[in-house]
Amino acid sequence: MKLEIADIQKIIPHRFPFLMIDRILECKPNEKLVAVKNVSINEHYFTGHFPHEQIMPGVLIVEAMAQAGCVYFYYSKNLQDKALIYYLAKIEARFHHPVIPGDRLIIEVTSVKLLPKAGFVKCKALVADKLMAEAEIGFGIKEI
Repeated sequence: MKLEIADIQKIIPHRFPFLMIDRILECKPNEKLVAVKNVSINEHYFTGHFPHEQIMPGVLIVEAMAQAGCVYFYYSKNLQDKALIYYLAKIEARFHHPVIPGDRLIIEVTSVKLLPKAGFVKCKALVADKLMAEAEIGFGIKEI
C-alpha cells in the first residue's frame, strides 16, 4: 500500500511545519513501513540550525521516524477511521551522519512489540542506502 500526503494527514494530526513525512512508499501491516521525508533548503529550521552549514536537527529526524511509526501502528492495529492522539513514551536513538538540504530521507519501520494501545518500533533513517540514524521508539495512543 502507498499513501500520499492527504492520506497521512487523515491518520496523524500534524500539519506544516511539523508534518515530517511526505509519502509512504510501502506499508505492509505488522511487517514493515517505508516513508519519505524530502529535506528542502526551505525548511524553517535551517535558518537557525545552522546558518552556514545547514543540518537537519536530530530531534526532527526522530520526529519523522515517530510519525512514520504511528502510521505503521495505525494500519497494523486496523484503526482505520479512528481519530487518535499519539504520546511519545521512549526514545533510544543513534545518529551516524548529518542530514542536509537536498537529501531524500527514507525511513524504515519494523515492529518490536505492538500492544492494543501502545507500540514499540525500530526505525532506520537512510539517504541513498547510507544509514544516517536509527532509533527504537515507544508510544501510546488515545482515541479522541
